[in-house]
Amino acid sequence: MSLPIGTMDLSTLDRGQMTLLGASFCVVLSLHFTVKLLSQHLFYWKNPKEQKAIIIIILMAPIYAMDSFVGLLDIRGSKAFFMFLDSIKECYEALVIAKFLALMYSYLNISISKNIVPDGIKGREIHHSFPMTLFQPRTVRLDHQRLKLLKYWTWQFVIIRPVCSILMIVLQLLGIYPSWLSWTFTIILNISVSLALYSLVLFYHVFAKELAPHNPLAKFMCIKGIVFFCFWQGVVLDILVALGIIKSHHYWLDVEHVEEALQNVLVCLEMVVFSVLQQYAYNVSPYSREVESKFKLNEKNE
Repeated sequence: MSLPIGTMDLSTLDRGQMTLLGASFCVVLSLHFTVKLLSQHLFYWKNPKEQKAIIIIILMAPIYAMDSFVGLLDIRGSKAFFMFLDSIKECYEALVIAKFLALMYSYLNISISKNIVPDGIKGREIHHSFPMTLFQPRTVRLDHQRLKLLKYWTWQFVIIRPVCSILMIVLQLLGIYPSWLSWTFTIILNISVSLALYSLVLFYHVFAKELAPHNPLAKFMCIKGIVFFCFWQGVVLDILVALGIIKSHHYWLDVEHVEEALQNVLVCLEMVVFSVLQQYAYNVSPYSREVESKFKLNEKNE
């Protein structure tokens, strides 16, 4: 009996094809949830400054998923190819971190460029922790310069990340990318992203009370969770490869490519979860309530 046109016999697919099918389904789900949330924000377009930042942030999950899926399409790609894909994710991560801080500034009506800092938050104490106390006093008072410094600490990653990515890819293509240079870039980037994330955590602790109505912790954890899972599962996979637990069973496929494929599959799966969590963290209700209340007010006036 022949199968109807448009159906697929899954039993004829090999393991690689099943993996690609599952990963593509995860990408579609990530896109579905993200586009749904994005369309809601566009429909209730109340605060362009805040909602532009939110749209950039929520696109992080599908971009990571699609990037990882492309990596699965060419499982035997070169190191430069996978480095390029990783750079796309990490450069977008840098942009998201900067936009998140801009969103928090907007919630508090802070404008660094216009030198606007509400009087109610001036003079607050900022308590630095180690190792920042090696470079900054343990306790400082909040003012325009301190807020500007927090912004610089965040934006330095937006600059350093793409510059390092370009250098890494070019050096890899030229064949002059020894292990010590790889470790140098890794250390620089880890210090850079740690400083950017530190500034966000510091900002949250200082303004936790004012930011509470905007649910900042859930918003931050959506970003931090993506970064955390992508980084630490990569570390775990490196350890499993080093211990010989993850092996390649094909002569045409080395263990590094197997590790890269596992990482990409995991990212595709995780981005579905984070795209769902974003429905709660970046919900459109704060903007839809304002629009709907205006509609009701207009109806009463008529």
